Amino acid sequence: MFKLTSLNLNGIRSATSKGLEAWLQQARPDCICVQEVKAQHDDVHGKFHELAGMQGHFHYAQKKGYSGVAVYTRHEPSDVIIGYNSPEFDAEGRYVELRFDTPQRKMSILSVYFPSGSSGEERQQAKFRFLGEFYPHLQKLKSEREFILCGDVNIAHQQIDLKNWRSNQKNSGFTPEERAWVTKLVGEGGLVDVYRQLHPETTDTSYTWWSNRGQAYANNVGWRLDYHLATPAMAASARTSHIYKDQKFSDHAPITIEYERA
Repeated sequence: MFKLTSLNLNGIRSATSKGLEAWLQQARPDCICVQEVKAQHDDVHGKFHELAGMQGHFHYAQKKGYSGVAVYTRHEPSDVIIGYNSPEFDAEGRYVELRFDTPQRKMSILSVYFPSGSSGEERQQAKFRFLGEFYPHLQKLKSEREFILCGDVNIAHQQIDLKNWRSNQKNSGFTPEERAWVTKLVGEGGLVDVYRQLHPETTDTSYTWWSNRGQAYANNVGWRLDYHLATPAMAASARTSHIYKDQKFSDHAPITIEYERA
């Protein structure tokens, strides 16, 4: 089996101080895709460039203490792609792609951090711009290779993907436009929401993020924001999924899916 984890760290220094590396040594994923590293090369090199025996490949934001993604892997990639050729969003450190190509198959693992629009209208408009240019990128990639995108998508797709859907219909992360984007991606766009394929109806056990306000975590007032989005052939090989909540490394929980190896 190929064990693949995704986790928004909310800061790599913070998450590792809360026991992330020990958990990874125990859980032993083949790869973990992380988002919101919130660090630069000099912060990571010599400290976090490896975790639990896995080598990290990073896309840092230009702005200090902001965004940043990585994939840690036990397997040597055939190529590493930093950014997706976006003049606006590559500066924000949102995309790293590891390619594991063989003569039989071209396959990629992507760690992606979608923008949040919750801070105000300016960032919400940036989020819409990101969605607009990222959709054709994924379609082009899908025409060329198999892939699994892991990441904090910052969108709850359906009513079952968040606790308080009625009161959030005008809020960033659950607007009709954002939800329609995911519907299009997993419809005519041909990608698969792997967790939903495995668990079509689960609600309160599917959440991966909880606000730090109030008693959201204690009361499980959550959102499902973290996804595995895969090409159909990769999705068909998914066997089990697990959202780990026994320890808190950040305001997100790690989601792990096991795929049968080709």
